Amino acid sequence: MITPDPATPEGAAVIDLHDRLQALENRTGEWPGADTVDILAAWLADFDFTRPPAPTYWVTGSACVLRRQDRHEDTVTLWADEASALSALAREVRCNWDNVAGADDIPDTPPDDDREAVDLYYGPSDSRGDEDYWLYAADINTLAPPAPHAFLFPGPELCAWMNSAARFHPMTGPDDEGLPCMEIGGVLVFAYLDPDMKAVRVSVDLDTTAEPLVRGDAAIPLHIQIGNTTVFSAPAGPVPERIRSGRLRPWLRRMRSMRRQRGD
Repeated sequence: MITPDPATPEGAAVIDLHDRLQALENRTGEWPGADTVDILAAWLADFDFTRPPAPTYWVTGSACVLRRQDRHEDTVTLWADEASALSALAREVRCNWDNVAGADDIPDTPPDDDREAVDLYYGPSDSRGDEDYWLYAADINTLAPPAPHAFLFPGPELCAWMNSAARFHPMTGPDDEGLPCMEIGGVLVFAYLDPDMKAVRVSVDLDTTAEPLVRGDAAIPLHIQIGNTTVFSAPAGPVPERIRSGRLRPWLRRMRSMRRQRGD
């Protein structure tokens, strides 16, 4: 016996077809041929059999893209960070400084500061003429391997329900041994100030992740972004107990005790 999973688009569609046919039978006492065909035709129209499923991409990191353009060339290079890209652009600027030296209060020699040299050489963005540059961050994508058979990440309705059911678990006071934590879909996200590391620390615990988010290989699709920069995007497994911080471990035990008391 196959039980359709309402958390997947296919399962929800099968349940919807069953409900439509059940309503027809309740109304007429049978499945009249013409009415059944109409229901099936409308149901099949929601499917697309002409195109393969869209590929899934993971973001493996980001790069700084530098595009430099003049009358002779249009080049694009990739850099690990903005400072490195700006340094490379400034080297080009200094090699061609004679093009602008002495014009509009431009000094005869380029300044030592990379940003100042680039700004003086190119001038305002609306008056650069034949020479220009663009410097911006871009994600580095990779084609994701296929997920285990039959796994589909929850659709918009289930995601919205899980998002709306998110909980925040604050510390009860400065003497609380726990940590502030947000719980969503069984995933625990801790964000706190760590005096030992002297940093704002974010920790993710996946051991109690809700079943619809867990793939057949026990991995959970996870995408972590700081500002506009993706720092992690891939399936992740539960974090081994031995590498958890000492303060995190008792808080996890307490969280699981609270869940048992609530019957989660």
